[in-house]
Amino acid sequence: MKLSAFVLNAPPTPHRSKKIIVLPIESHRVKKTALLLRLAVLMVAGVGMLHAHALENPAADFHLYITNEEAGTVSIIDGATETVTDTIPVGKRPRGILLSPDGRNAYVTLSGKPMGGPGVDELKLPPADKKADGIGVIDIALKKIVGKLPSGSDPEQFDITKDGTLLIISNEDEAMASILDIQAGKIVAEIPVGTEPEGVKLDSANKIAYITCENSAEIHAVNIQTRTHAGSVKVGPRPRTIAIMPDGAHAYVPSELGAKIYKISLHPMAVVKIIDTPGEQVRPMGTLLTADGKRLFVTTGHAGLVLVVDTDSDTIVKRIAVGKRPWGLAFSPDGKKLYTANGLSNDVTVVSTETYEVLKKIPVGVKPWGIAVGK
Repeated sequence: MKLSAFVLNAPPTPHRSKKIIVLPIESHRVKKTALLLRLAVLMVAGVGMLHAHALENPAADFHLYITNEEAGTVSIIDGATETVTDTIPVGKRPRGILLSPDGRNAYVTLSGKPMGGPGVDELKLPPADKKADGIGVIDIALKKIVGKLPSGSDPEQFDITKDGTLLIISNEDEAMASILDIQAGKIVAEIPVGTEPEGVKLDSANKIAYITCENSAEIHAVNIQTRTHAGSVKVGPRPRTIAIMPDGAHAYVPSELGAKIYKISLHPMAVVKIIDTPGEQVRPMGTLLTADGKRLFVTTGHAGLVLVVDTDSDTIVKRIAVGKRPWGLAFSPDGKKLYTANGLSNDVTVVSTETYEVLKKIPVGVKPWGIAVGK
């Protein structure tokens, strides 16, 4: 080993004089090896710091999945950068979308029925393509559609059981709620409900599914264990969705054409309060409750607003302008942001749930409809 002198100048003190320390240092090759080793240590330390940061901020690692009804696609948005990273072709009229409990798949309703809506003469529309109906299955890791499950006719919205085994699906043009066994890949029950069923929400016990029925202006309950009808209640015209309070005792239902929000008891089913939503073109549609049930967020269609309802007083405490015809909505995993799918401005609005400020707008596909959040 070749030795050379490495001088360490220790500052003199009253009790210590300046010293020269001779250390063994190898040749140029050893110096290079030592430098590479030091760099490797620094890199490992850096990776460790990044990993620690990820563990401290698990909510930063998520994606949004947006159905684009007219484009026939699903846009994937990175939750951290808030930009579209992928667009997946899925089929005709994708609307409702949910992720499986294990986060491996996204399920999306597909329909071959031509787009209509209030005031449209459906007799003048082209015939429906029933072969296009179904539940598209997206593999999250592969970022592509890998299959289609049966759905009943013209599926629009649905819910999924906590164990990920069943989908409860609204069949709009058949006045039915279908129960799909995912593993078996078949419909195992069809329960008659009101006309034009749309919104679907399971209670926390995963026993009762509540179905909003637009044309008959009713909420119907379906027992998914006995696969039987379990009651109904009349509400305002064209109810679109339902949001169930954490205690399971009450729920909120928007009446789009009535411009009101109905608060109903679920046991027994009855209307207990009606909240007015005044304003030009205000048409309550999508509903979403915070985890603690203290705030209800409601999209309003052509009014371009999200209403914030205080559920203690059942009063509107804020109106947020978000985009043209907001429909679906979802929270970030930490609950600090709200996202709205704006069907006529073809974007997603990001809103702070703490300040109610609009933070950003993210362009997506044509006529965004539904939103799901996951990995």
